[in-house]
Amino acid sequence: MLVKACRVLSVFLVVSLASLFSPVANAAAVSYVALGDSYSSGVGAGDYGDSGSCKRSANAYPQLWATSHGVSDFRFVACLGARTSDVLGQADALSASTTFVTVSVGGNDAGFTDVMTDCTLGGDQACVDRVEEAKAFVRETLPARLDTVYATIASRAPSAEVVVLGYPRFYQLEGSCNAGLSETKRAAINSGADTLAEVTAQRAAAAGFTFVDVRGPFTGHEICSADWWLHSLTWPVDESYHPNVKGQSLGYLPALEAVAG
Repeated sequence: MLVKACRVLSVFLVVSLASLFSPVANAAAVSYVALGDSYSSGVGAGDYGDSGSCKRSANAYPQLWATSHGVSDFRFVACLGARTSDVLGQADALSASTTFVTVSVGGNDAGFTDVMTDCTLGGDQACVDRVEEAKAFVRETLPARLDTVYATIASRAPSAEVVVLGYPRFYQLEGSCNAGLSETKRAAINSGADTLAEVTAQRAAAAGFTFVDVRGPFTGHEICSADWWLHSLTWPVDESYHPNVKGQSLGYLPALEAVAG
C-alpha cells in the first residue's frame, strides 16, 4: 500500500511540475494589447480580414507574436494612420490585468506621408527642407506627445511589460534601383528615420519602457537592396513605404522576440 501511494504521489508531482513549467501554462497568464500605427497594424503585409480601414494584418508582428506564444487574451487595436492622439484612444483597451503591451507611434505626427509626397514630387532641396522640418518637429514637439502616450499606458496597465518599436531606414544608399528618388533624397529620408529612432528611444527609456530599434534588423533589406523587406511606391498607395510580409516576420517579429521571447 505504501509503495502504491508513493507511486501515485510521484506521478502527481511529475504532472504538477510539468504543468508549472510548460510554455502553455505560462502563456495562459499573458494578456497582450497591441497599440500603434500602420507599422504595428501590418499595412503592407496583406490579409486584413474584417479590420476595415485600420488594415490589421494576420501577418503583422503583433498577431504573429500572439499566435506563437499562445496568449490568453489578445487585443489588436493598432490602426493605419494613427497618431499619438489616436493611441491615447486605443489605450482604452488596456486594463490592470494587461501584462504585455507593444506600441509604435510618432511617424504620422511627424508628417510621414507629407514628407514622402514632397520628396517624390519635388526636387532634391525641397525634399531636404521638408525632412529637416520634420526632424525639427521630432526634436521639439514629439517628445511631449510621446511622454503623454507612455504615461497613459503606464497608468492604464501598471503591471504590464511595455515594448516600444521604432521604424526602419527606407533606403540602401550608394546604389541604384527603380525607386525613383535621387541619392540625396534617400539620404535625407534615412536621416529623418534616424532622428525619429533617437528621440523615441530617449522617451521610451525615460518612461521605463524597452525600445526596439529595427534599423539594425532591416539593414541590407531596405528599398534598393538585394532583398527588400519594404514596399516602395506601390498600389494601394497607403501600403507604400511599409514593411511587406518579410519585414513583419523576419524584421519586426525577431526583434520583438529578442526582448520579449
